Formats: sequence, C-alpha cells, structure tokens
Amino acid sequence: MLGSASRFAAALILWAVCAVPAPVLAQAQSSPDNLRVVTRVLPPMVVAHDGALSGFSIDLWNAIAERLALKTSYQVAPNVTDLFERIRTDQADVGISALSITAAREAEFDFSQPMFNSGLQIMVRGRDTEDVSNPLREILALLFSKTMLVWLGIALVLIMVPAHVVWFLELRHPPGIIPTRKYFPGIFFSMYWAASTLATQSEQMPRHWLARAVAVLWMFVGVVFVAFYTAQLTASLTAQKIQGSIVSPQDLHGKSVATTAGSTAAAALRELDADVVEVTRIEDAYEALTDYKVDAVVFDSPVLLYYAANDGKGRVHLVGAPFRKEDYGIVFKTDNPLQRRVNKELLALREDGTYQKLYDKWFGGK
Repeated sequence: MLGSASRFAAALILWAVCAVPAPVLAQAQSSPDNLRVVTRVLPPMVVAHDGALSGFSIDLWNAIAERLALKTSYQVAPNVTDLFERIRTDQADVGISALSITAAREAEFDFSQPMFNSGLQIMVRGRDTEDVSNPLREILALLFSKTMLVWLGIALVLIMVPAHVVWFLELRHPPGIIPTRKYFPGIFFSMYWAASTLATQSEQMPRHWLARAVAVLWMFVGVVFVAFYTAQLTASLTAQKIQGSIVSPQDLHGKSVATTAGSTAAAALRELDADVVEVTRIEDAYEALTDYKVDAVVFDSPVLLYYAANDGKGRVHLVGAPFRKEDYGIVFKTDNPLQRRVNKELLALREDGTYQKLYDKWFGGK
C-alpha cells in the first residue's frame, strides 16, 4: 500500500512539472534574482558620482529592470573592450552604456533594438586656447596652401597663351622684344614679358601692331586676375583663421587625433588616414587635446557635446556636423532570452512617454 502511494505521489509531481508551460520555465531560468549589468562611465550616458551611477543609459536600464521585476548589480568596465569581454566570458549578463551596433559586433553578440541615435563628431581646442600667432609659420602655410597652388597653376596657363601669341608675332618684326628667332630660348623671353605684365608692368612693349593690341588686352586681363586672386586668397585665409584648419572629416587626414582604443571612432579614423592616438579613457583624450599633444578628438557626439558644455566649456568646441551615424544598443550574449523581453519594454517606454522624459532630463527638451 505504501509503495502504491509513493508511486502515485511521484506521478503527481511529474505531471505538475510537465504541466508548467515551457515559456514560464525559460523565463524563470533567464531571470536571475540579481542580474549582472556591466557598463562604462561616459557622461552623459553613464555618470559616476560619489560611488553611485546615473546617466541616460543607467536611468533607461533601471526603468526596464523595474518593469521586468529584475534586480540589478552593476559592474564598471574601464573600456569598451573589457566590457564586451565580460559579456563574452559570462562575467556579466547585460551590457549598457554608449555601445554602437556594428556588423562585427552583431556577429558575436546580440543587441537590443536601437536605444539611442548617435554619430561621431570632431572636437578641437577653443579659440582662447589657440597657439600664439607665428608669422613665419603663417607665411609658409600661405605659400604652400591649396589656394595659392591652384591660382599659380591658373596664372601659368594664362601666361602661356599671350606669350606664344607675342612670340609668334614678334618673329615677323626684326627689332621686336624677342632677341632670337629660335623657339628656345625665345619663348622664355616672351613668357617673362607676359609674367611681368601680369604681376606689375612690362619693361617694354612689343613692336608689332597686333602684338601691341594683344599686350593691351593682356594688361586688362592681368588687372582682373590679380583682383580676383587677392579676393579669393583673403577670403580663404579669413575663413581658415575663423574656423581653424580642421572643419570636416576630410581635414583629419595626416592629423594627430585621439579617441578610445577599440572604439568605432578608432576604426573610422584609420579609414580617414588620420594619425590615431588610442587612449584607455575618453578623459585622457580630452587632456591630450588641451595639452596640445593631439590636433583633435573624435568620439560619440553626445559624449563630446556634454563635455564641451560642462568641464570643457571655453577650452574646446565641436566643428562640423556628426558623421558616421550610429545606433546604441543593449548587448547580450547570443541567444539570451532576455533580449526579447527587453525589446518589448523599450517599445513600451517609447510609447508611454517615459523614454522622452529621460531624454529630456539628460539632453534638454526642445
């Protein structure tokens, strides 16, 4: 009788376990009492103050965790490489900060739907921290500037046309300004006349009547050319003085630019042929910029904007529009069932206005 009762109790327990829906079991297994969340400090996404974490990413995750009834234990990684390594080696369950979603990362990890739209931006020193004017350096920069070289090329082409016309006509007038009938060195005498007429005033006029007509026309062209050249050069130098030598991603070619190691910014800078200086913390990049060790810093736009408006105010400023548009996501190890539940709550936070309130809190409402 006792044996029958034992078998009946075992069968009842087995039936009860089998009756529990599989999704409920999976949810129980994927929802530990204390979820390990790894992050890295990057104001305003993640801010550390007096041992406590805050920031847009932290507030967003806390809102998600509250809706999912999950407890959170935070870890702080020193850099993005270490953050992903902790997810890879099961030292953490979730990663959140300013983590760009890329094809390479998607091949190894799972990401939530985009939680923030961002992009890279360029930061340079502020006007009040620029170098003291160096006349010699400015003269050399002027002589080898792109504007100077372009206009010198145009001047050379313009000189060749009247030089050949005058050379050809003066050959038929023996007492002309060309002392020889040979093309070389006769053409050089003619080119000297055309260049001196363009720059200042010719030492002598051609003898042939048609060559003189060409000379008068050439003097008029010379006046117009010099006026346009002066205006263009002045405008170019003024713009460079106001804006600086770096105003777009293309200007980073060959420049010394700081960013964090292993970041998407470092990869983008290599594609732009910049001299990349990789640092462990973004704060080290700020210091390198203000200490004149690098020419610029390239990093995520919201992070640079926050620094420029707070600790870096008056010492740095951002140039150009954000480039290399990127989306931030929450990272999980592959096939983590928590990803789907987090995506659902992210959508709910956007729909009920909670997401917008958090955004306005950290980035200012419009």
